[in-house]
Amino acid sequence: MPISPNQGSTGGGTLVTITGVNLSNTSAVKFGSKSATTVTQVSPTQVTAVSPSGTGTVGVTVTTPGGTSNPVSFFYVGAPFKSSLGTSSGPLAGGNTITLSGTGLSTATSVSFGGVTATPTVSSDSSLSVTVPAGAAAGPVGVSVTTAGGTNNGLTYTYVDVPTVVSLTPTSGPTSGGTAVTVTGTNLDTTESVTFDGTPAPFSVINSTTLSAVTPPGTAGAVDVVVTNPAGSDTAVGAFTYVAGPGI
Repeated sequence: MPISPNQGSTGGGTLVTITGVNLSNTSAVKFGSKSATTVTQVSPTQVTAVSPSGTGTVGVTVTTPGGTSNPVSFFYVGAPFKSSLGTSSGPLAGGNTITLSGTGLSTATSVSFGGVTATPTVSSDSSLSVTVPAGAAAGPVGVSVTTAGGTNNGLTYTYVDVPTVVSLTPTSGPTSGGTAVTVTGTNLDTTESVTFDGTPAPFSVINSTTLSAVTPPGTAGAVDVVVTNPAGSDTAVGAFTYVAGPGI
């Protein structure tokens, strides 16, 4: 007498399909010593039942006027507990894979990002990976994991849009570096790096449209300035010019 699924939440509420023979006029379905909360006769060979709350492994039995069946095992699974996201932000377009750690993840069937679900790849009871779906808008969303034991919320993932560089002030400075440059644009609040001709520059984020960077030493001439965040990069081609000092 197979049952499907053969596992469910410790809180109960799992709809189980029981298949067998001579199931007509089923009067009771029990999970261990507890009766199912709802029993529906589908056919002489099939009934459905909603599991009561419970723990561990219990035997499921069906009772008809002809007697009670042998028990079939049903496994109660605790709700998942999420402890951390391997990466807490990423591109608005999605497509990046992140790792989620916790406990009770072995039966995970879906991970939701702000209501948009994705199917995870389970590595173990304490780890899974999932490809992040595209977001509706930049900003934080709640992350929830659903397993046979239920759904757990509590983590946050932030969608980030690609930065754009609109202007630099000033647009030139000495080859020795040390020029404080104000960069304006969009989506700059999650900036991870700023480079001048490929050389990293120290920077400070002021807000989503402004950051300040200090030029590293460079070679005379116009160079590209690249701003990078978790969603990608934007290149301001030839936006800053290094000027050589006088010589005698």
